[in-house]
Amino acid sequence: MADNGPMLAVIGGSGFYSFFGPDARTVTPDTPYGAPSGPITIGRVGQHEVAFLPRHGVDHEYSPHTVPYRANMWALRALGVRRVFAPCAVGSLTPDLGPGSVVVPDQLVDRTAGRADTYFDSGGIHVSFADPYCPELRAIAARQPGVVDGGTMVVIQGPRFSTRAESRWYADQGFTLINMTGHPEAVLARELEMCYAAIALVTDLDAGVESGSGVRAVDVFAEFRRNMEPFKKLVHEALDQVPGERTCRHCLAHDGVKLPFELP
Repeated sequence: MADNGPMLAVIGGSGFYSFFGPDARTVTPDTPYGAPSGPITIGRVGQHEVAFLPRHGVDHEYSPHTVPYRANMWALRALGVRRVFAPCAVGSLTPDLGPGSVVVPDQLVDRTAGRADTYFDSGGIHVSFADPYCPELRAIAARQPGVVDGGTMVVIQGPRFSTRAESRWYADQGFTLINMTGHPEAVLARELEMCYAAIALVTDLDAGVESGSGVRAVDVFAEFRRNMEPFKKLVHEALDQVPGERTCRHCLAHDGVKLPFELP
């Protein structure tokens, strides 16, 4: 397909396992990195053809540290995707952002370990990542009603939740959101020259927040379910406002660089 990327994508996080009805077509691509998390369904939103991939699998088979991130992003790129919205569940590190808040972060801090986080194990390739999210997709998501624009999301290894001391430390650094899947997904998108923006739904106050009582997975999933329909509607409306042509240059990380292999 043309490199302006006519197809968009949504990568659904915890509790966000489907996006289209039964009329959508399903593809199951393979990649040099194995199979993606699950079948990719393709439907239409307004003028756009949109691919949907459940990050954790259709039945939440993958924990954050076992998600096949490289396969997921490669499969989407190979389908013709060049622009990605990435809804995710997050904890809040400040009482100003309570459960149900929707935030479009503008910064990311990586605290994961041992994850395969690059396609370039040879060739000396380095991508710019100072601003990890696509400014054009961020702007579209951030102007949706009720959305908070900006915030720093710290991505932890998981699958455990933070201790109170860790949570307070992150908050003291000025981080506002905590998550387990935002890295390496975002940097892999940049290596594949795909525009990428996270849309974060707050499901809980993290353990170090004074009014928080500690995080339980059952409560996170319950909060996500309570907000799922309006959250899907918000993502749908953001997709509908994406221009037909991709004009972003920010996410073209390899301008003037000779790569050791061709991108799909």
